[in-house]
Amino acid sequence: MSIRIPCAVRRAIERLPPYPALLVLAVPLAIVEPLKLTALVVAGGGHFVIGTVVMICAYAVSLFITRRLFVIVRPKLMRLPWFAALWRRFVALRSRVLARLRGQRGDRRKGLWLWQDRR
Repeated sequence: MSIRIPCAVRRAIERLPPYPALLVLAVPLAIVEPLKLTALVVAGGGHFVIGTVVMICAYAVSLFITRRLFVIVRPKLMRLPWFAALWRRFVALRSRVLARLRGQRGDRRKGLWLWQDRR
């Protein structure tokens, strides 16, 4: 599932300088993250179904819309030295963790995912 952003809006976002692009990315996060905490409070207050629905919707917005916006604004954000340094560190850490996980499960995952039986 992919969220489509209209071409005119996408072009307007792509033309933004780095800090306004960061603001465009921060606004949905500033709305969604407190909404997740509110959903926990609502669920804890006895309205489990409503809290769960709000939590699922908040995660969907966070996942789909924020990700799509990040893809659009990332080239602008990479012009900020501090952001580029943080992003490179994050990517390096993620690569090391994934390599370690692959090393720990290498052969077992192959049989599981390809339905191969070892005899």
